[in-house]
Amino acid sequence: MHSKVWSNCLLHIKEVIPEQSFKTWFAPIVPVRLENQVLTIQVPSQFFYEWLEENYVNVIKEAIKKELGEFGRLEYSVVIDNGNAKNKPTTVNFKGNTNTASVGNGKVRAGFDQYKSPFALPDVEGEYKNSNLNIHNNFDTYIEGDCNRLARSAGFAVAQKPGVTSFNPLMIYGGVGLGKTHLVQAIGNEIKLKFEKFVLYVASEKFTNQFIEALKNNSIQEFINFYLNVDVLIIDDVQFLRDKEKTQEIFFHIFNHLHQNGKQIVMTSDCAPRDLKGLQERLVSRFKWGLTADIQQPDFETRMAIIQKKIQADGISIPHQVIEYLAYSVDTNVRELEGVIISLIAHASLTKRDIDLELAKQILKNIIQDIETEVGIDYIQKTVSEYFKVDTEDMKAKTRKKEIVIARQVAMYFSKDYTNHSLKSIGYHFGGRDHSTVIHAVQAVNDMIDIDAKFRNSVEELRKKLRIKTMV
Repeated sequence: MHSKVWSNCLLHIKEVIPEQSFKTWFAPIVPVRLENQVLTIQVPSQFFYEWLEENYVNVIKEAIKKELGEFGRLEYSVVIDNGNAKNKPTTVNFKGNTNTASVGNGKVRAGFDQYKSPFALPDVEGEYKNSNLNIHNNFDTYIEGDCNRLARSAGFAVAQKPGVTSFNPLMIYGGVGLGKTHLVQAIGNEIKLKFEKFVLYVASEKFTNQFIEALKNNSIQEFINFYLNVDVLIIDDVQFLRDKEKTQEIFFHIFNHLHQNGKQIVMTSDCAPRDLKGLQERLVSRFKWGLTADIQQPDFETRMAIIQKKIQADGISIPHQVIEYLAYSVDTNVRELEGVIISLIAHASLTKRDIDLELAKQILKNIIQDIETEVGIDYIQKTVSEYFKVDTEDMKAKTRKKEIVIARQVAMYFSKDYTNHSLKSIGYHFGGRDHSTVIHAVQAVNDMIDIDAKFRNSVEELRKKLRIKTMV
């Protein structure tokens, strides 16, 4: 019966479109079934489905109406895996992009049943059971600074009007440990607090594993329909979808459906969409539809605020000079900074010592090497002071003696070259000097290297000593 109905539809369609277009876009379609005035047709790809919806929806609507009457409906079955000699193709049914019962404008049969969640969260209770959110990640605990202001503001706007703003999708990108996950989960928690919406957070690796399980268990349709019911989808680390063609294909379908239905999509990545490698071009293109905001390494003031917020939450008192020392010393990312604070508090608690500058230096002595490089600022200062036969403390003092100024500038030069410290942080380790002093020192050393052969040889000798240290 379904074959006859579709054949009749094709006769109507053939009358109103060019022959070549008919052969290209309608000849490959296969009728699948007819149930309750709903005709299901199978199309060979998502692109095929989208082209029909965008270019021939009115033609199809009229043909269906003539054959099945006013209440006739159409459903697509999209092939997502062409299979092989042993396996049948895998297909996914798409029921249009709104909840209205109309074929026109890409709207087809609506109404979803409840599907079993692919998540297994037996240890999570209450309202967060189906969201996979950490309730401690909220906007109150997320420190705003110049490094993340745009991302935080956009995230907060999305949380007030999910799916309504032009920030859909919202893509947050940045390096490791800068607070991307905290921010997107804060968005999810804020939405759950204000609205009765199904918010779902999932890491892309988890999404991939769920998809693989669905393939193994022959439950692709159940997997798809679970995600199609989400109101706010937060997917973390989308860069891990690279080179996973089938997973990208299924995510593309889900992304399209949610976006077309006005559902909010929030994503994180370790780089901007334009730099994502191994992802389908059409997927990356959709990532650019909304707003892309980056999160950078926290500046000194933001690091100070993070430390103060952390110790306040833990009910711990730490002297200001220790907070300042930590903020200057650990300038890589938020995660490293919080790890150092935890280590410091734990050490003080276990040894029953007060937290002071000496303890902070002791704790950081080993940690900082891992955070920056094998060559730390202390080692550079020691090596340079020994070479130029000056006292290390004099390099940190305000003295303007020529031999000490030269040693100080060389030590600053190598600190910039061999460590990940910011200019501000380097200046701090040389007696609290300004970042502009470090810039001047580096330029002065470069100028002297160009004009003074003896000085150039001295710098090369020191460089060899530092290189040996990195190889140990």
